[in-house]
Amino acid sequence: MNRKWATLTIIILLLVFIGYIVFDVALRKESPHNNPSTSEASGPADQWVVTKVFEPAKGQLNAVTTSENGNVFLGGESFVACYDSDFKPIWEYKTEMPVTALTASENNLFAAVQGTILVLNLMGEKVDEWGPFEENSMITSLSVNDTYVAFADAANKTVFVLDKKGVVKSLIGKSEEPFIIPSSYFDIALGADNMIYIANPGNRRIERRNIEGKMLDFFGEPGIGPDAFCGCCNPAHFALVPGGFVTAEKGINRIKILSTDGKFIEFVSSVNDFIPPLPLDIASPDGKIIYGANPADSKLYVFKRRHPPTPLKGG
Repeated sequence: MNRKWATLTIIILLLVFIGYIVFDVALRKESPHNNPSTSEASGPADQWVVTKVFEPAKGQLNAVTTSENGNVFLGGESFVACYDSDFKPIWEYKTEMPVTALTASENNLFAAVQGTILVLNLMGEKVDEWGPFEENSMITSLSVNDTYVAFADAANKTVFVLDKKGVVKSLIGKSEEPFIIPSSYFDIALGADNMIYIANPGNRRIERRNIEGKMLDFFGEPGIGPDAFCGCCNPAHFALVPGGFVTAEKGINRIKILSTDGKFIEFVSSVNDFIPPLPLDIASPDGKIIYGANPADSKLYVFKRRHPPTPLKGG
């Protein structure tokens, strides 16, 4: 009798397991990743909506940045492409390896291709190439201001600060206060005041340092709350906007806006069907529009506020 009951129990458990699989597959079919949900969840509601989804159809999409005139630059599997604000193509530059990061200045576009940096003019012509700077480099982020170009090398856990000719001025993270980089997400942003903001993802925080690398302050803590960073390595991406930051996380694939001192302002996207381990690279020219490059489906998502902005506090 005991053997019969054991056999029956195993059969019931198998049926339950099979039923769960069928149900899960059905849910996945009803919730495709290329149609992110904007419904509200418990907690703060998303204050932004997707107003456009653009598919460049040139291979995997990895990076996005913008220029002062509103043009949008996309980088991916073997290309850098420039579009106007209506996504009409302006030019395309073919690369031999995947583009992993982009940033634009008044005169140039800088594109990271593994361990080197391609310098293009804004007409899409190559004018220089910098690097490689270290062995086995993996550049995951680029940023530029009026004086410097900086990049983050996730493989060597180092931030390089260069002048506009590509000459190294300082290395950050080589000695005191090193960075903890558990995965290939390591983002930076140069401020107009020559402060450099650096994601230290293993510590779940954003640090403010001077050009020489001295730590000035930081914000962020582990957690799933709106003002915290979840998982093992966040924020995965972030961008400076007037009055604060836009951050993107992996694990819980959400995009949010924080004040300059790290206080939560609002969610851009927290209820969506983006694949959790693959965060969106983000860029914003003015804080009024946010672009998210999604490597999972190689589409660019354009976010705009559904309501007037919440006044920023702090900082």
